[in-house]
Amino acid sequence: MGPRRQLLVAEACISMFVARVSLAIFPFRQVAKSFGVMVPPNDPRVLAYADGATEEQARTARMVSWAVRVSAPHMPFRSVCLQQAMAAHAMLKRRGVVSIMHFGAGKGEQKPIDAHAWLDAAGVKVTGYPVAPTLAELGCFV
Repeated sequence: MGPRRQLLVAEACISMFVARVSLAIFPFRQVAKSFGVMVPPNDPRVLAYADGATEEQARTARMVSWAVRVSAPHMPFRSVCLQQAMAAHAMLKRRGVVSIMHFGAGKGEQKPIDAHAWLDAAGVKVTGYPVAPTLAELGCFV
């Protein structure tokens, strides 16, 4: 792995740590203010988010996705979908790439309810995929 990829993995680890600490310290509604505006999944801004995305933005989104996926299993804490989506969102925002953070829930098999977060950017499925077909999308941050 070259130095550029090593730095990206280090940034992903730090971003997931910051996400974990933020969720431990602050209420979710306060943390969520940094995600953008919550809209329904059929909002025109969600449907058109990838319009005008460049190949460079898509390449950046794929690299961030890779760094988060590679890093998450090795974190000293359980890095679940929300921390991964928050980390990728922050990393993409620093690079000027717009992302959409989706939230969904559904009846769980082992728990009464399953909740999930996933992230898209520049037409790329960044984190949280595949999304279970039993989940209903509740809203998105744009």
